[in-house]
Amino acid sequence: MIKVPRGTEDILPEQTKKWQFVEKQLKQLANVYHYDEIRTPIFEQTELFQRGVGDTTDIVQKEMYSFTDRGGRSLTLRPEGTASVVRSYVQHKMFGLPGQPVKLFYYGPMFRYERPQKGRTRQFVQFGIEAIGSNDPAIDAEVMAFALDCYKVLGLKSLRLVLNSLGDKESRENHRQALILHFAPHREELCGDCQTRLEKNPLRVLDCKKDKDHPAMATAPSILDHLNDESKSYFEKVKAYLDQMGIDYEIDPKLVRGLDYYNHTAFEIMSDAEGFGAITTLSGGGRYNGLVEELGGPETPGIGFACSIERLLLALEAEGITLPVEDELDCYVVAMGEEAKKEATRIIYSLRHAGISCDIDYMGKKMKAQFKAADRSKAKFVAILGENELAAGSMNIKDMALGEQVDVPLTEIESHLKTKLYRERSHNE
Repeated sequence: MIKVPRGTEDILPEQTKKWQFVEKQLKQLANVYHYDEIRTPIFEQTELFQRGVGDTTDIVQKEMYSFTDRGGRSLTLRPEGTASVVRSYVQHKMFGLPGQPVKLFYYGPMFRYERPQKGRTRQFVQFGIEAIGSNDPAIDAEVMAFALDCYKVLGLKSLRLVLNSLGDKESRENHRQALILHFAPHREELCGDCQTRLEKNPLRVLDCKKDKDHPAMATAPSILDHLNDESKSYFEKVKAYLDQMGIDYEIDPKLVRGLDYYNHTAFEIMSDAEGFGAITTLSGGGRYNGLVEELGGPETPGIGFACSIERLLLALEAEGITLPVEDELDCYVVAMGEEAKKEATRIIYSLRHAGISCDIDYMGKKMKAQFKAADRSKAKFVAILGENELAAGSMNIKDMALGEQVDVPLTEIESHLKTKLYRERSHNE
């Protein structure tokens, strides 16, 4: 028996309705915040991620799914969404559009070769946004507010916004030198990856999972102590906008994020729900001034975030939140006899074109078994058509909630069901 590859999973019909509901809510939220959808290819040139994500990151060094196509080109299944969106922004010269910043959102699968565990798979789905073209600290606050709202609109409450500043280029260089001086005496005590990072990108040492409990980590220089006046001012303005919106946050000087392109604002949304698991991060993001230039565009600032749909669903489960997904059928048609079956297929075709969801038996079941099938389908109404009803030119419609039955002329089935369904929906609202 062939099974799914390790680190991937099938999302079965009883779960897809939850995924569809979440996707719909997130896309509606994007519309409220005035972000437009962009769809980029699932695979890109490998160079895009080497340059855009960074050669020193675990993603590029260890986790990418890369392959050589028949033309000898190195291609990679996208491990994250920002690089692809910025590539598209540059390629299509969106920096020339009159409406700046350009505000975009994406939704789709990403791929990383990492050790599978709960909430972390090798193929996973991300929803993310990018706001490209503005240096205004107010939009940093907007992006963080958007990130929080992705969870609040679905009912999550055990949320925490963790915030840091990585500073501008000058501030990061000052911090970089301080980190090298701090960790150099402990170099041989660090893991092999961190020994390499200490030379190429010492900020990534702070993000190491293996060395996180090393004593030197606790006393490592803070980026906040190395911010120049401009970076401090920017960070204070970002916090002021969050305060103005009444959004609570925590400052964590060790929050660095895992990608090389971040600078200034960096943040994560955490879940404090009991039983959520050891990995408490739901989503993260930050500012990436310089990425557009790295990918061949003009000097252009940007900020964004991405959230894992898998981890979002786990957080909902941890907080005991049941999504109000539609899992009912409007009408199940029970047909008895060949002639009745023919007429029933015509009626179903008409009802579906009227926007009424309906189904019928295709397994030759007896009437009792068809009614059981209607129950399993959670049908609101059952329409019965047998020889007697066919001769009378009517159907027997049963309201499954009330238990009431009424004969309705075949020519009035559609209008009868529409009226009933409209009243039910109005009552529920």
